[in-house]
Amino acid sequence: MASRLRRSSQDYELLPRSSSESGHSFHASNNASFKLHENDPQELLLLSWLRLWRCRSGSIPSRKTAYSRISGPRRHRRRAVRLLYWLLIGLPYFLALLVLFVAAFRPSYTHRPAHYTELHERTLRSSKPGRANLYNEKVFIAASIYEKGGFLTGGAWGEAILNLVDLLGPENVYLSVYENDPDTKSKESLESFEKRVNCNSSIVAEHLSFDTIPRVTLPSGEKRIKRIAFLAEVRNRALIPLESSGIIFDKLLFINDVIFDPVEAVQLLFSTHVGPDGRTQYGAACAVDFINPFKFYDRFATRDLEGNSMGIPFFPWFTDAGSKASRQDVLDQKDAVRVRSCWGGMTAFEAKWFQPSSINRRELAKASNESSHTVLPLRFRFEEDTFWDSSECCLIHADLQYVRSGLDVFNDSGIYMNPYIRVAYDEQTLGWLALTRRPERLYSFIHNFLDHMAGLPASNPRRKEEPGDMVTETVWKYDDPKAALLGNITAEGLKGSYHEVNRIAGPGGFCGGRKLLLINEHPQESETKWANIPIPIPTT
Repeated sequence: MASRLRRSSQDYELLPRSSSESGHSFHASNNASFKLHENDPQELLLLSWLRLWRCRSGSIPSRKTAYSRISGPRRHRRRAVRLLYWLLIGLPYFLALLVLFVAAFRPSYTHRPAHYTELHERTLRSSKPGRANLYNEKVFIAASIYEKGGFLTGGAWGEAILNLVDLLGPENVYLSVYENDPDTKSKESLESFEKRVNCNSSIVAEHLSFDTIPRVTLPSGEKRIKRIAFLAEVRNRALIPLESSGIIFDKLLFINDVIFDPVEAVQLLFSTHVGPDGRTQYGAACAVDFINPFKFYDRFATRDLEGNSMGIPFFPWFTDAGSKASRQDVLDQKDAVRVRSCWGGMTAFEAKWFQPSSINRRELAKASNESSHTVLPLRFRFEEDTFWDSSECCLIHADLQYVRSGLDVFNDSGIYMNPYIRVAYDEQTLGWLALTRRPERLYSFIHNFLDHMAGLPASNPRRKEEPGDMVTETVWKYDDPKAALLGNITAEGLKGSYHEVNRIAGPGGFCGGRKLLLINEHPQESETKWANIPIPIPTT
């Protein structure tokens, strides 16, 4: 810039206050003067700033001060832009280093308690059957499965079951597998699998008639089968041998169509929530199941210690609602996370509640008196309310809590989720879980943020109901009953109104939500086996 402020050896040269040559002038006392050039935009800016300064303070700063005041904000902006640029460039590297650091030095659910390691080492030191079953506990393994082409019984699932039987000891195990409507290849695979089983077993493949399953009556008068009623029935079919085996079992292990490590199944059975005597102290203990290397799957059946539903389906899974007990247990890396229900693809139960012959008379009488809403032996069930559904895997835990005596469910329900034990629905996902769990501790903040953004946990009007409470049930009635014919329901046809009815609450109000899940008994080629019926809205 050609024009610059010039300073003599003595003073700044003053411009006259009134100038006929220029409209830009400034006058000040104390022998301080500025000579400004009207063609210089920067000096015109300086002149404006000096006038403002004079009006506010009554004095004129030095040229250096004046110039720095004008150019300073501009330099700060440039610095801020450069800083932001380098932050954006460096952020991915910082996050990558943070993930690597946490995965290496602060991994999540990787360093197991000592008794887990001891059990694992015991399985490696010997090949003797029953080497993992230190106290020779009797275990009933139940599985109700559905497969195509025999991919379960003829694949990794079948191998894991056989290895698990070997670890527990064939003389200590009864295996019950129930399969509904297997195709030809699945039948052949099941027959081949049965020949390899070397313990007491019941391997059943059949067509389950819908006529044997209870139905609910819709407001239209039509009777339909709830999806949960069907699932409860097939699970109960796998438990039938409990009644006739003649064996008193210590543990019941229910396994879904998941891929699992047999050693971890043993750890779930015998290492979860152990007491001073080395024996487990639980009513039920669940694994954690994954549909991909990061996503937790079984949100429908899992509830935190206060009965709240789950958060976004990645670690730490539970929301910060209420006391946050379940979430904090996960963050504290506990092997027995207190919950009110769970499933996780694989669940170990205290077997005596499913087999009353193993309960002494005093326990049985006390359980019967204190739990008039449940029937022993425990079995899977469904909700009979039309527009209310709960997972059968949640309801079984609600009933279990209620028959176990002396239990404060708001402090410790006796139901635990064990995040050390993880299963998956394919072999690739299971292989990734050992790695993807390591940096999990970093997820809690973003998980909490997303929970609040999504409005989780979901509201449940029956969450706080306890068995025996007098409550109000909301029942729906259609204006036009004919509109409720399923398969052709429209929003217009669902008009009606809710009616309130007083009733006595049973166990499991925390499990459910307003929904109606049904079976398509005769699905067309383009239809699925399940139907999710929309919830009606009141007539306005």
